[in-house]
Amino acid sequence: MGFFSPILSAAVMNTAGKHMSLWERMKPPEDISVHGHLIYWLFGYTTYMNIFFFILVCAGLFGFSYFYQAKKHPKPYYTYGNKKIHVIVATIIGLSVFIGVDMNITRMSNNDFVGVFTNWPKQEENPVQIQALAQQWAWHFRYAGKDGVFNTEDDIVQLNDLRLPIDRKVIIQVLSKDVIHSLYFPNARRKVDAIPGRLTRLWWQPTKAGNWDIACAEMCGTYHYRMKAHLTTYSQEDYAAWLEEAQEIALQENDPENPELFWGWKWQW
Repeated sequence: MGFFSPILSAAVMNTAGKHMSLWERMKPPEDISVHGHLIYWLFGYTTYMNIFFFILVCAGLFGFSYFYQAKKHPKPYYTYGNKKIHVIVATIIGLSVFIGVDMNITRMSNNDFVGVFTNWPKQEENPVQIQALAQQWAWHFRYAGKDGVFNTEDDIVQLNDLRLPIDRKVIIQVLSKDVIHSLYFPNARRKVDAIPGRLTRLWWQPTKAGNWDIACAEMCGTYHYRMKAHLTTYSQEDYAAWLEEAQEIALQENDPENPELFWGWKWQW
């Protein structure tokens, strides 16, 4: 199978997506990462718990309005909510929200953050290494060439076009040229801010070949809405074929006299 076939498959999927129903369009983007389900579960739990307590509050509000309406109780009953039963009920509801929502979300997110998202791939795992530079309003991606060193003449530099292999960990180091941006992979449920003068990073592992969107999730100026890039994920064989071809093109076209080409930095493990 040629390494262009994932792009064709993605084009077919995108064409089919134009005929999606309203309900299908309301669903979150397809998860193509190993750990994206952790973020999805956290959002789902938060949403369902908020809906539950919202319904509970509405039931109490409209229920008491109905049962204590003027027709049934011509003589009003005044209370200041300081009776023992009132205090107990309010305390139980407050603790339920605090423990069931706030503390539980904190516990789950902290476990995921410490146990997964800060468990950075080691050098011996041979992760894909990418440098990303944000600017108003574009994303630049840099791959080290055959010498394995960033910011040299054989680097592969892509504009708004990121290529990654599936079933292999990827580390992306991010920097901004001007203002704060945010590198956002909707299909991986991952994003990280791009900050001027401060190196940030994220890692994730793609699981499915195809063509996907990359966005800027931080309001960064007038044309923020145009700051879109494309992610193409390949099988490891197809990725290797693309990388070899891109390396040959880079060696032919890179101009060592062009200072704009050398915006990279020394890789930091």
